[in-house]
Amino acid sequence: MILNASAERLAAVHAGIATAARNARRDPASVELIAVSKTWDADAIRPLIAAGQRSFGENRVAEAQGKWPALIAATPDIRLHLIGQLQSNKAAEAVAMFDVIHSVDRPSLVSALGKAMASAGRHPDCYIQVNIGAEPQKGGCAIADIGPLLASARAAGLPIIGLMAVPPADIEAAPFFALLAQLARAHGLPGLSMGMSGDYETAVMLGATMVRVGSALFGAR
Repeated sequence: MILNASAERLAAVHAGIATAARNARRDPASVELIAVSKTWDADAIRPLIAAGQRSFGENRVAEAQGKWPALIAATPDIRLHLIGQLQSNKAAEAVAMFDVIHSVDRPSLVSALGKAMASAGRHPDCYIQVNIGAEPQKGGCAIADIGPLLASARAAGLPIIGLMAVPPADIEAAPFFALLAQLARAHGLPGLSMGMSGDYETAVMLGATMVRVGSALFGAR
């Protein structure tokens, strides 16, 4: 029953991505679906893995360390994404654990990640997180700081492949997605990590290459 529900939800989200991509004259395969598994335990995650989902997103390094090693041992082709804020003192653990880091947003973190990657010989793909709505309570660099942060990240050896943002809540997301896409083009970055359960189809229409979907895949608690 749980497996069937997970498979149905996964199929529905993939169908939404495919429709949005085709409407934008894009290949649906150009969009990676990240199942946001933060706060969900292994028993809730396994049915989605069984249904074929392979990319998962976590907010905290410690939480991921507690549940993912066993899951990855059973399904080695899992791609694990860190989508939450990262403390500089957790950089080495993040580099060891994650395949993609979406929350590069300040020089101190760039420095810590650069040292950790050089030490580990492991270079996860990275996104610069942009505070697209200039909200004081949110992480992410200011729009004006993207260029300098990108330059320092590249100098430190971080493979920056795109921009990530979370638009302000309860406001139409499309203008913020369009702005992030414009900023990515201006800086020559191909990746756009944007869109969640309520707006991922809009994000795909506006160029998202990764969408971060939680409740639409895991259901209500």
